[in-house]
Amino acid sequence: MKTISIDASDGSGQFSALVVEPAHTPAGAVIIIQEIFGVNAAMRAMAQYAAELGFIAIVPDLFWRLQPGVQLDPAKEEEWKQAFDLMGRFSQDQGIEDLKTTLRHARTMPGSNGRVGTMGFCLGGRLAFMMATRSDADVNVSYYGVGLEGLLDEVKHVSRPLLVHIAALDKFVPPEAQAKIVAATADHPHIRAYVYQGADHAFARIGGHHFHALSATIANGRSAEAFNAALG
Repeated sequence: MKTISIDASDGSGQFSALVVEPAHTPAGAVIIIQEIFGVNAAMRAMAQYAAELGFIAIVPDLFWRLQPGVQLDPAKEEEWKQAFDLMGRFSQDQGIEDLKTTLRHARTMPGSNGRVGTMGFCLGGRLAFMMATRSDADVNVSYYGVGLEGLLDEVKHVSRPLLVHIAALDKFVPPEAQAKIVAATADHPHIRAYVYQGADHAFARIGGHHFHALSATIANGRSAEAFNAALG
């Protein structure tokens, strides 16, 4: 693992990004989009996993304007509260601009074949969905994204593969919201939405309280297949 610096597109400074390289290049790149807990151990583990699949993994620090280097533990109550405070002050539009900047960087970074996708979790799952509607990323994968039912008017802008992984027991995405997401994407040629029965929010966070091995394995397999097809 290494850390690089990327110039923000608005000239406001630089933000850091963790990079994990695969065994062989050139390769496609996957931008891992953080949960509300920053670039913590779970995101570092996911970056390592993406690299083991054969992709360059890059994890930008999206909270850098608020507090650079956030690495919070969701199992600790005080850090959980801190994460929600950061999320409340975080500008998603600025986050998308930083992700677009990361996307442009990833297309030309050493070892990249020029093809780049995103994979996000929780807040990152929402941002991955937004990248599918607002950027030219080659593929996007959303894990238990929150508030997607409020973004469905943007679905018409999706022109490349988008996977949406939904936890059936997710308290942040109630059944009525799940139904709206599934219905709005059912006939879309580029979107596949999957609901995982018995799974709760953060079901793919290894070692997490709600880790659901079966759902995570199936979802991760679908994601890997999508990345392989789109990124080479």
